[in-house]
Amino acid sequence: MDSKEYVQAKEHEQDERTSMSVVSTMRQRTVLEPGGWYTTEEVAAMLRVDASSLRRWRTARPPQGPPFVTISDRTTRYNGADLITYLNGKRVDPTAAA
Repeated sequence: MDSKEYVQAKEHEQDERTSMSVVSTMRQRTVLEPGGWYTTEEVAAMLRVDASSLRRWRTARPPQGPPFVTISDRTTRYNGADLITYLNGKRVDPTAAA
């Protein structure tokens, strides 16, 4: 193995470790803080949906999904209290439907 192949192998190994740590981090349960602000990726991980779903919901007309704040063209945040209210409003109680 020459030095170029060695460097490529090490870079690939590092990429695999990084992607695994991101996956394990996203699988951790997160407690929603009512006063907290969350990124699209954090909310997606909590809801166990892809971040592209949240982006699609935001750009739908009319907008769908949880309430959000657009800070700039590239920065959107979700408030913890809004997320809790949104999720509680989506809750279905099967005993109440009977």
